[in-house]
Amino acid sequence: MHIVDGALAGEVVIGGAVLAVGGLAVGLRSLDLDRIPATGLLAATFFVASLIHVPVGPSSVHLIMNGLAGLVLGWAAFPALFVGLLLQAIFFGFGGVTVLGVNTVAIALPAVVVGILCRAPIRRSSPTVAAVWGAVAGGGAIAGTALLVAVALALSGEAFVPAAKLVLVAHIPIMIIEAIVCAAAVMLLRRVKPELLGMAPAPASGTAHA
Repeated sequence: MHIVDGALAGEVVIGGAVLAVGGLAVGLRSLDLDRIPATGLLAATFFVASLIHVPVGPSSVHLIMNGLAGLVLGWAAFPALFVGLLLQAIFFGFGGVTVLGVNTVAIALPAVVVGILCRAPIRRSSPTVAAVWGAVAGGGAIAGTALLVAVALALSGEAFVPAAKLVLVAHIPIMIIEAIVCAAAVMLLRRVKPELLGMAPAPASGTAHA
């Protein structure tokens, strides 16, 4: 969900850059050595998932996987998603450099919010209920991103209000898809790598009993 260069008012671009710097600072402080491999993996997942774009006015529709990034990384989702956005802007021209801050905030901030809201219920719930919370995180992150993109466009002038409304409607199918994918990912992580969700590691199979 990239906004292109030149689509936003200068004030919106500057505000997004300031917020992105703040998010990156918090994210980098929270990034310890143990989480660097997961951060790199999720940055790569975002990079690949969002390569296929469907243009929607001054924005675009594509998979993001920011809900899963928020569940696993928390505030570290900011640097992970920023790197993916930067590489896409440089190598493929998706989005742009001047709007990098706005795009980062629009994608990473909802990831952080759903991580804060949904991670604890996922840890303490049964697998089925945890999958539901995973779906909420996946779909909710896309809804939050679509809303922030729409707000950024609407704040840039009356001419962008129809495009802002279109962005919200166009991302409904993406919300559904990402809800399903994130639910499946949560079920898998709880089974094979629960520590990524802040849970105790699964006991090794075949442990001998006295």
